[in-house]
Amino acid sequence: MNDTDQMTQYQAEFRAFAQDQVEPYAAEHDRSQKIADHIVPQLAQRGYLAPFLDKKWMGKCLDMVTISLLHEEIGAACSSVRSLLTVHGMAASAINRWGKSALQDKVLPALVHGDLIGAFALSEPNAGSDLEGIETTATLHKDGYVLNGKKKWITFGQLADLYLLLAKSEKGPIAFIVERQLAGLDVVPIDGMTGTRGSMVAQLNFNDVLVPHENVLASPAFGNAVMLNALNFGRLSVASGSVGIIQACLNASLVYADKVQRFGEPLRNHQLIAQMISNMTTDLAASRLLCRAAAESIDKDTPDHVQSTFLAKYFSSTAAMRAATNTVQIHGANGCNESFPAERLMRDAKVMEIIEGTTQILQVNIAELEYQSHRQRSKNLTR
Repeated sequence: MNDTDQMTQYQAEFRAFAQDQVEPYAAEHDRSQKIADHIVPQLAQRGYLAPFLDKKWMGKCLDMVTISLLHEEIGAACSSVRSLLTVHGMAASAINRWGKSALQDKVLPALVHGDLIGAFALSEPNAGSDLEGIETTATLHKDGYVLNGKKKWITFGQLADLYLLLAKSEKGPIAFIVERQLAGLDVVPIDGMTGTRGSMVAQLNFNDVLVPHENVLASPAFGNAVMLNALNFGRLSVASGSVGIIQACLNASLVYADKVQRFGEPLRNHQLIAQMISNMTTDLAASRLLCRAAAESIDKDTPDHVQSTFLAKYFSSTAAMRAATNTVQIHGANGCNESFPAERLMRDAKVMEIIEGTTQILQVNIAELEYQSHRQRSKNLTR
C-alpha cells in the first residue's frame, strides 16, 4: 500500500467514526455544555487521543499529516470534541518531548488509554496568552515548587486530570505538569461560551500548590520553549479543525441550496448563492493545502515549520468564519435557529479566530517572520 492509499484509508476510517460516534451528539454537546460520556472511551479505544506517541507508550506512531486529517474529520463533526484532541495532544506531546522518564512512564500510557485527560493552562485573567505577562508564580521548595495564581479559559479544564502549565520563577519561566488532585488547586467551571460550548472551560486557582520536582518539564527557565512547541501542535490542530468546519458548512449549504425553492426555482440557481458556494469551495481547497504543508513541515522539522503553522491557522480560521457566515446567509432565517447546524457552525468558527493565536497576533507573527526571512535572503545575496 502506497502513502496515498494509506492516507485515503485513514481518512475514510476517521470520517466514519466522526459521522457515527461524534456528529450525532454535536448539538447535545452544545446545549449541555459538556461532551457525552462515551466520547473519551471511544476515542481511546481507537487510539485517537494521542496517536503520535510511540508504541512503547501504546501510541499509534502516526505522523502529523495523518493527525491533521483526524482533527479535520472530528472538527467537521463537532468542534468541542476536536478541542479535546487539541489540548490533550498538547499536554501529551510536551510530556513526550520534555518530561522526565518517571513522569512519562506514569502518565503517557494513561493519556493514550483515556485514563487521564490532559489540558493546556497558559491563559490568565490579566495576561491572556502573553508569555511575558504571566503572573502565576513558582517558588522553589525543598520538595518541588509552590504555585500561586490563576489560569483562565482553560479548555477542558473541568474534565482534565493534569495540566500543562507555565509559571514565572526567579530562574525564569518554568513549564509544569500539575495534577488535579494536588492540594490547593481549585477548578471553577466557566459556562456560557459563544462557541465550542461542549469544551468544558474552567478557571484554575492555585493557592500554595506544591508540585514535585519530577513534574518540571525540561529545565527551569526553558518553560517558554515548552509552551511554544505545544502551541505549534495546537495551531495545526485548530487549523485542521477549521478545515472541518468549512467542509461542514459547504455540505450544509449544498444540501439546503439544492433542496429549497425560492422565486420559483432552486436556491442553487441564484448567482449570488453560487458565488458563496464557489468561495467556500476555494477556501476549503486552499485551507486544506496549507494544513497539509504545515503538517509536512512539522514531520520534517523544516526551518519554516512555525511559519507554516501560522499561515495554516490564520487562513483556515478566517476562511471558516467566512464559510460559516455565508452558510447562515444561505439558510436565511433557518440559519439563525438551532434546528439547523448553521448557527452552531458560525459560533464555533468564531472561536477558531481566537484560540491558539488570535487572527491579529498571527498577522503580526507572520509579518515578523517574513521580515526575518527577507533580511536573511538579502544577506545571502550580498555574500
